[in-house]
Amino acid sequence: MSVDQILILTILVITIVLFIIDKWRHDVVALLALTACVVVGVVPGDFAFSGFSHPAVITVACVLVMSFSLQRTGAIDVVANKLAPGATSPTKTIAALTALAALMSAFMNNVGAMALLMPVAIQLATV
Repeated sequence: MSVDQILILTILVITIVLFIIDKWRHDVVALLALTACVVVGVVPGDFAFSGFSHPAVITVACVLVMSFSLQRTGAIDVVANKLAPGATSPTKTIAALTALAALMSAFMNNVGAMALLMPVAIQLATV
């Protein structure tokens, strides 16, 4: 084994242990692992954080903020309440969510539609 392989395996084991211990948030542990890889020289610094500028990452981040905002304003409750009467069985609930996701996906990114419908699905699951 080379030194780089030993370093990566060590960082990986420490990261897995930190995930299992669950003392810190998962995103913090992941960023610490990435930073550790840069500090020890296994991953080049300019390459390590280049993924954060990818359009998909930015889209997901923006949609999650928008989804949280819609949940705080009560818009998610309105959609869930409209779907709740028809959601008398798991099959009907899945069909309604699928139809709504298909409609939304016609006008926006699939990941965005999924992120917006996740709180609705959670709300319907608790009804």
